[in-house]
Amino acid sequence: MTIITREDPTELVVRPMRPVRRSSSASRRGPRPHGPAGAPLNYRGTGVLMSRASHRSKPVTPLATVVLALVAAAITVWLGLVAQSGAEQTPAPSPARLAVVQVLAGESLEQLAQRIAPDASVGSIVAEIRDLNELDSAVVDAGQTLIAPVG
Repeated sequence: MTIITREDPTELVVRPMRPVRRSSSASRRGPRPHGPAGAPLNYRGTGVLMSRASHRSKPVTPLATVVLALVAAAITVWLGLVAQSGAEQTPAPSPARLAVVQVLAGESLEQLAQRIAPDASVGSIVAEIRDLNELDSAVVDAGQTLIAPVG
């Protein structure tokens, strides 16, 4: 068989072509096993692909250990500061004794709290009086009797 090509548009060149070798259908299926027919095939390897890179872990350097320890310490200090700033300051302890008191004429709940517990926080005493007596507001009437912490 020959191939006709044009190297120069004015001239035709004819070159011979190598014959194409066709393989048999058996060689397309893969190599034939070496050994007698019916003998088990010998396979190489496990068939599981693995990386050929080194799988040894790298040692942790002392510098990396110090840096990680400092980061952990900084996080611990930061969490402590956040927790401390979020905690409310404990108010002065309110008196532990309860008594029945009577509201005087023209006296407000704050003035009553100041009269019955002068050393304690007025706001906390007012809140306790309202809780103990189930009051919806801070308005009280003259002569009204209330349960209150005293001290």
